Amino acid sequence: MNAEIIAVGSEMLTAGRLDTNSLFITDHLNGLGIEVTAKHVVGDDRARLVTTIRRSLEDADIVVLSGGLGPTEDDLTRDAVAQALGCGMSANAGILEAIETRFRTMKRQMPEINKRQAMVLDGAEILSNDRGTAPGQWRVTGNKVVVMLPGPPSELKSMFTRECLGRLAKIAPPTAIHTEVLRVTGISESQLDQTVAPIYVGRANLETTVLAHDGDLQVRFRAQCKTQADAAALSQEVAELAAVALGDNVYSRDGASLETVVGRHLAAAGQTLVVAESATGGGLAARITTVPGSSAYFAGGFVTYAKRMKTELLGVPESLLAEFGAVSEPTAKAMAEGARRVTGADWAISITGNAGPSTDGDQARVGEFYLGVAGPDKTEVTHRVWPVGDRDRARAFAVQAALDLLNRRLR
Repeated sequence: MNAEIIAVGSEMLTAGRLDTNSLFITDHLNGLGIEVTAKHVVGDDRARLVTTIRRSLEDADIVVLSGGLGPTEDDLTRDAVAQALGCGMSANAGILEAIETRFRTMKRQMPEINKRQAMVLDGAEILSNDRGTAPGQWRVTGNKVVVMLPGPPSELKSMFTRECLGRLAKIAPPTAIHTEVLRVTGISESQLDQTVAPIYVGRANLETTVLAHDGDLQVRFRAQCKTQADAAALSQEVAELAAVALGDNVYSRDGASLETVVGRHLAAAGQTLVVAESATGGGLAARITTVPGSSAYFAGGFVTYAKRMKTELLGVPESLLAEFGAVSEPTAKAMAEGARRVTGADWAISITGNAGPSTDGDQARVGEFYLGVAGPDKTEVTHRVWPVGDRDRARAFAVQAALDLLNRRLR
């Protein structure tokens, strides 16, 4: 059994909005053994929406729509589904009363346009909304199902969990899906795939996906079998073989981010960390502090963008900067050791580099970085050069690589 998801709303086609509802829906459909084969984002255009619904019904057993159930003229989902199915709609007195009661509870007058939310397709089941005014609808057409859900994530998640999971479980096929994820860093996407492809290619009932983002890689092994136990066994077997082949480039088997894994090591050892950044401007500290509870091991950081700050805050000698430059191995070493000395932290990471697009009078090439890790035993500095042309991406790669260097020292 397969499904397609349609996210409705012109705002979803702008750079400022991301469709997270489909990720939630997909996760729960997969858990029932239902494959999501396509996702669509359609603006507030009735004709395009009707066409998309009809095409999805041709290919999928289940079509789930999110959004477009509000009271305004651009909320077109109800009308579009009715037109696509060739059925009528009528006002539901119970829904209308519930909406009016909700407004009275909030001590507000219900606008006349909210009556549109009480329109229900002929033959549809009503999906109650305990977080808002727009009810959802479940409509069977032949051997297909159309599900209409509200757009706000809090409303959609509650409705889907309460009203849809049980209905879907009754019609879901006797199959199960299980996914194992390896998180990898320190190698390229092509190196990763070259290493693991011989392990997964040709395996029946297994789908493998490699995702890459700024030096952080994920390889997902997704098995679909008759039982959850069989699916788990298959995906876990392949993941284990891949983990052995990838060796210490695998940093996580449970989906945890690199900064989370580093934090676990530090917390377990009762050790602290400090950072000294130049080119990344605080990006490393930001990554580390996204982890809840990071205050237990993260002491703080220095953003020493100017040479003078490297000297005044970290004790980097002016003579060293004059001789080797701000972007150099000696400077990265002095920054890490200075940060550790000043704060008394067990570990220190330093980043200095040239993210571009200009050299600003420094001798370092654009995209050139030095990453230092100072610990209780020694200080190590690594030299990296990333492709030029994308300042933000070069900085992100530097942060990822610095965390990787520390993680390899800690484990």
